[in-house]
Amino acid sequence: MKRRKFIGAAAAASAIPLTGMAGSTNFNLAQKELYEIRTYEIKFRADQQLLFDYLENALKKSLQKMGVDHLLILQEYGVSDPKRIRVFINYPDAESFMKAQSLNSDSEYVKMAADYNALTIDKALYERFESSLLLAFDGMPQMSAPIDGASLFELRTYEGYSEDAVRRKIKMFNKGEIDIFLKTGLHPVFFGEMIIGPYRPCLTYMLNFKDMEERDANWEKFISHPEWKAMSSLEEYANTVSKIRRIFLKPL
Repeated sequence: MKRRKFIGAAAAASAIPLTGMAGSTNFNLAQKELYEIRTYEIKFRADQQLLFDYLENALKKSLQKMGVDHLLILQEYGVSDPKRIRVFINYPDAESFMKAQSLNSDSEYVKMAADYNALTIDKALYERFESSLLLAFDGMPQMSAPIDGASLFELRTYEGYSEDAVRRKIKMFNKGEIDIFLKTGLHPVFFGEMIIGPYRPCLTYMLNFKDMEERDANWEKFISHPEWKAMSSLEEYANTVSKIRRIFLKPL
């Protein structure tokens, strides 16, 4: 897919080097996607199917016209109360992200979202939804489709005690850790530095597996892999993660 350059002119005009973010040196921003993660907290006894229909038939189809080729709708693995649905959207560039904020100017979208937008207060579907925005890593600049038969997704957020700690952890992924993930069957969907959202400074990534058995077996392969052991022992990457947040998800 052709990636549009979305900040080149502005950068040239201002002459500000694009190195302010934790992992943002030596890359072509026009090749790196933005990821939005939405979390919907579903109201008790709400019509969950109506929300799913809106996301799948109105939002997804409208975003596809802007170049979005992945919109994943997942729910928490196991029983949760209140129920939460997470939506993962890949935007090819900042321009498409900004256009997505004005969908109501698209007559086709308005028509497809009519039932969703006509809901009255007594039939509200969710309390609120939260959004986070991530910038893809150099080492994996575009989102990958889930593997065939994926029934388990693992969303992990690594918090760092400082921005430098997160920068070093992102460098660790870019310089070899992502490759080890691929060698050991951890099946990444995306990696992103959180640029808007909670728990900053942090990074977030998502893996997918056929089942929990594959997940456990392949994490063991990763932990015992000689390249991982060598890389994790380097002083450069010491104390890069201060807290890990992990959520298991499954297709809705």
